[in-house]
Amino acid sequence: MSDSSSLDAISRYLKKQHVLSLCGGNPVWCASCFYVFDPERVAFWLMTEKTTRHGQLIANDPQVAGTISGQPKSVMLIKGVQYAGRIVLLEGEEEALARQRYIRRFPVAARASAPIWEIRLHELKMTDNALGFGKKLSWVREAR
Repeated sequence: MSDSSSLDAISRYLKKQHVLSLCGGNPVWCASCFYVFDPERVAFWLMTEKTTRHGQLIANDPQVAGTISGQPKSVMLIKGVQYAGRIVLLEGEEEALARQRYIRRFPVAARASAPIWEIRLHELKMTDNALGFGKKLSWVREAR
């Protein structure tokens, strides 16, 4: 499967999910966060306070990684994504757009004032056992 067709398949899966694990910092710490996937930017948008443990760590070291997966009972239905990227705090028009899309997906977030962050993805790897046991799809952002 080509890189672009792999990205299409991975994107379809990511749009159906809503929680990612966010791991980063030194020492490493993980958190679960609701997200919105933007397929055009190949990025996740999430909302979290800068004062949380993970918020403080990612502000100091923006390299992050994590996973997204469902919880099927059958091993043959397992699907999941591993990712790596760089997280930044959004501002201005980018922040307004991401917040609008985030609130559309999670209306309860309209009451929150937490900042919006973007994980600009560098790499995605998906395991999809529905395509065959251990089948992997990969995408890597081209260097610019």
